[in-house]
Amino acid sequence: MSTLSEHASKALLAGYGIPLAREEVVADPERAVAAAQAIGFPVALKLSGDRIAHKTERGLVRLGLGDAAAVQRAAQALLAEARPEDGEVSLLVAEMVGGARELIAGVARDPQFGPCVLLGLGGILTEAVGDAVFAVAPLTAADAERMIDGLAAQTLLGAFRGEPPVDRAALVEVLVGLGRLADERRDVVSVDVNPLIVSGGRPVAVDALVELGDEGPRRAGPDFDAEAVRERFRPLFHPRGIIVAGVSSHPGKFGFVTFHNLLRCGYKGEIFPVKPDGEEVLGRPTLRDVSEVPEGAADLVFVCTPNKVNVPLLEACAAKGVRAAFVASAGYGEAGEGGAVLQRELVETANRLGMVLAGPNGQGVISTAESMCAQIVAPYPPAGRIGVASQSGNLVSSFLNYAVETRVGVSVAISAGNSAQTGLADYLDYFSADPDTAVALTYLEGVGVGAHFLEAARRLTREKPLVLVKGGVASEGQRAAASHTGSLASDDRVFDGVCRQLGITRAPTVEEAFEWAATFATQPLPRGRRTIVFTTAGGWGVLAADACAAAGLALIPLPADVKEAIDGMVPARWSRNNPIDLAGGETRDTVPAVLDLLCAHDEVDAIVHLGIGIQAGQAQLFRSGSFYPEHGLERIAAYHERQDRRYAQIAREVSERHGKPILTCTELAVTDRHYGNAGPEGVKEEGRICYASAHRAIRALAALARYAEYRSGR
Repeated sequence: MSTLSEHASKALLAGYGIPLAREEVVADPERAVAAAQAIGFPVALKLSGDRIAHKTERGLVRLGLGDAAAVQRAAQALLAEARPEDGEVSLLVAEMVGGARELIAGVARDPQFGPCVLLGLGGILTEAVGDAVFAVAPLTAADAERMIDGLAAQTLLGAFRGEPPVDRAALVEVLVGLGRLADERRDVVSVDVNPLIVSGGRPVAVDALVELGDEGPRRAGPDFDAEAVRERFRPLFHPRGIIVAGVSSHPGKFGFVTFHNLLRCGYKGEIFPVKPDGEEVLGRPTLRDVSEVPEGAADLVFVCTPNKVNVPLLEACAAKGVRAAFVASAGYGEAGEGGAVLQRELVETANRLGMVLAGPNGQGVISTAESMCAQIVAPYPPAGRIGVASQSGNLVSSFLNYAVETRVGVSVAISAGNSAQTGLADYLDYFSADPDTAVALTYLEGVGVGAHFLEAARRLTREKPLVLVKGGVASEGQRAAASHTGSLASDDRVFDGVCRQLGITRAPTVEEAFEWAATFATQPLPRGRRTIVFTTAGGWGVLAADACAAAGLALIPLPADVKEAIDGMVPARWSRNNPIDLAGGETRDTVPAVLDLLCAHDEVDAIVHLGIGIQAGQAQLFRSGSFYPEHGLERIAAYHERQDRRYAQIAREVSERHGKPILTCTELAVTDRHYGNAGPEGVKEEGRICYASAHRAIRALAALARYAEYRSGR
């Protein structure tokens, strides 16, 4: 590992378009004075050398030197500070660049993702605030724009203390240049440009340090062939027959539960339960050995046998034409070095046999197209367009439970277990190639091979949304706090930058991850952020307006022609603003008419519809009391329920007709389960999610908008 001098570092940066302050390297105080006079006072003076990395910490910088005498004295003092280990030193004379804002930019080599570009607040704020964002090199201009937008301190980028706003185009050029440097110079381990002073709106590098080392590897993801990927995973997700190895007659054993779940959920293919004693299970005969399975009748084995017998089991299955194995058995890599040895042997065997291996230590795999519930736990979800892959089996269950609750369904779902051979990136490849999957939903704690993850995620998000929730953030290796690029490159900061750069929708909770994926699966993408809130209750509308502002959505003024049209539908007491509150003046056809009016309007990108189910809620109360069905209660209850179901149907039809999202939400989404509420029930019947609050709907809409902008290159 070696360090370039500041001047040599800047010379390298200059070749990549990084704007620099004027400076000159000299050998002695007399030449320092001459250089200062040529540059113009005041100047900065520094002791420089290839072995001097952190000048400020050693007091080797003098600023604001206003005349020749000051430069002479400072030069003599700095030369006296030189140490033998500094090697050959020189004096660096530089112009003083003025500006109230300091940024830090640079390059860090991440162990998983390779060279990354950094942007953050610089100077003394670097360590104190830690506002920094990352992107993987190389960068496009759009990547750089998203980095700038990712800084928390956006106010510092606007007009500030009498200075103009930061020239975003110039800052983009700096970031793109650093990305090109990082991509082309694989021997560059890190680059620190701190501070990058904003002077007259333009960024200028006044200090820089480049560290060199061994040349890093070039990223090379595997070649991608969609048809080959589908064929590779076909026996795992669309098997013609399944061997269940290790079937048990005990209802508490994995082998029993898996066999039961395959039968219970109506798997379309043939099942071959293997049990050494050949006893019946669930009234079905079992086979004593895999050798009894007809050749070519099964192409997936679900393994519930002890780990020490699984290598010969895979060999026996391969001899019968099996091309995929899901291993639920534990005691592998998660169980220490002895288990790790067994896991390596399992992978080597599968590779030798040309077999896809999922797990071990996994929970199971689901394919709704095949009515296949090959897993050791419930639930089984409805069919749909969400593909689920998780590094935690329990999180698969969480997502599937939400699918059952909301009725927004799943195409395939898999627990990756130990990911011994096949990991999350492989499943992202499959989701890219799978025509039945419209959106990917994942939980992960680590990305595995960074290059493969990057390529798989980039390929996927070009065509389909990827919603992701990440665990283990608090326990990740946080590097020591200091004011340098490498120290700011915490694992989660870099990962967050990857998500921003690749259009990955990163959700903060499991609940929101599913809701956002369900929104992607059932709503069109918005063309922009111009949002109308349409409510039947004023307070809900106020909270929704606040949520739009917090989420970065544009709560637009109500267009004049919309006001005029609604004036002709309801009494004058309606809100006449956005949020639209009809104040109880609507008739049976007003809500459908207003939804269509708004969705058809050129100035509207999305609608949040609040308050469905209020009248149906009263119908619940009518039906549950002792007065029902007399006194006209049966008729009015049926009318209210019909209307709320109609509103749900109209919202879906109008949204699809005009290609714009209409998100329906109500605090009545969770209601009396015995009688049900026709409003939220109607939304579910239309195949869409009914959000339990405006805030949740609006955060989901913001996720749609961000991904739509990524897809359009904004």
